Amino acid sequence: MTDDLFTAYPIHVPLAEQLRPKTLDEIIGQQHLLGQGRPLRLAFESGRPRSMLLWGPPGSGKTTIARLAAQGCDAQFIALSAIFSGVKEIRLAVDQAQQALSQFGKPTILFVDEVHRFNKAQQDAFLPYVENGLLIFIGATTENPGFEVNSALLSRTQVYQLNSLNEMELGQLFDRAAKVAFLEMPVTEEARQLTAEYADGDGRRLINLVEQLQATLQYAEVKIIDADFVKASLSQSGCRFDKGGDVFYDQISALHKSVRGSHPDAALYWLCRMLDGGADPLYLARRLVRMAWEDIGLADPRGSQIALDALSTYERLGSPEGELALAQAAIYLSIAPKSNAGYNAYNEARAFVGQDQSRPVPVHLRNAPTRLTKELGHGKFYRYPHDEEPYAYSAGERYLPDGMNEPCWYRPVQRGMEVRIAEKLALLLSLDEAARNEKINPDPLK
Repeated sequence: MTDDLFTAYPIHVPLAEQLRPKTLDEIIGQQHLLGQGRPLRLAFESGRPRSMLLWGPPGSGKTTIARLAAQGCDAQFIALSAIFSGVKEIRLAVDQAQQALSQFGKPTILFVDEVHRFNKAQQDAFLPYVENGLLIFIGATTENPGFEVNSALLSRTQVYQLNSLNEMELGQLFDRAAKVAFLEMPVTEEARQLTAEYADGDGRRLINLVEQLQATLQYAEVKIIDADFVKASLSQSGCRFDKGGDVFYDQISALHKSVRGSHPDAALYWLCRMLDGGADPLYLARRLVRMAWEDIGLADPRGSQIALDALSTYERLGSPEGELALAQAAIYLSIAPKSNAGYNAYNEARAFVGQDQSRPVPVHLRNAPTRLTKELGHGKFYRYPHDEEPYAYSAGERYLPDGMNEPCWYRPVQRGMEVRIAEKLALLLSLDEAARNEKINPDPLK
């Protein structure tokens, strides 16, 4: 009776498992690592690959590569997920590795998926067994190992960076999956391309989409798989994005650099990519304010006001109406004249103050709120600029601490409003020089 039950309902093997490559040559993509003479292929062909970290986006083949590494060196393969495993599972894997080595003389490849989710103590638990050669450690991560993996473990592994599958590679994977899933049913080129677009560079997602189409075919009376069938059967998810990982910071970096590079279309693209992926619009608004001060500054003071207005508008309107204000702020900041003179001046001043001694305030600049401070001469020789015509400027006056040279931190650029600022500073400097010369060589007729 039991046999009949399981015969009637056979276990379904997922399409991804049916298509899993059995050799390196069957892997689609990552040819910069797996092509002839490339690093990973050479490591596998050596018969004893060293411990490694596979860093790449979802669906780029990390698990498959780890399995083939074990197959290539005839090693025991143990897989752990950092999401569901802890030190207990690590110790069990070590016991299994010791048993395989002592009884069969076989090495063990320990594959840890999402290794960045292990804490420091869990990552440290691998170290002695990686060092003594009991384990060949292969970790998979979607996050930058330089930030997420302990330096001790990182120093004992080789990092290989995997890429998303490109359009051609996704097409190859679709053809392979379609041959299994759709048998002889024809597929239009438009359906092929549309499914690849929905996959967004993720090979695993593409196979899952093909599997969804396969399931829909059981209930749809169609003789050809075309774009309309794909649209009706699948829902397009947003672009790949994570709200706190590498993709997030890479995209905000691209947005900032597009604004700095005066490319409004690129700025709009990255802004929309992040909004589509679920980034907090208020975070993006705050970043636009930062861009205004860091890369435009006094070359166009309106930039900071427009960025602040966009932030305020979003706070009042929310999505989606408020996002238009962010978009227009990004466009304005992109086409505005650029200057980092204020940004550089501030950083230089902060660095100087951070390493300098505490210089006293010159007596003529000190406050004199009491009779005692007045008797001590505080503020006595201070010159009030508004009383000095025609520029309301006290030429030759000193405002820095005694003995401190003029640092010239602020150096306006020859763009936007800073052209006028530079002209004003040059005028004031000439007045200072004239005042100093007059003190050195006073006019005998005065």
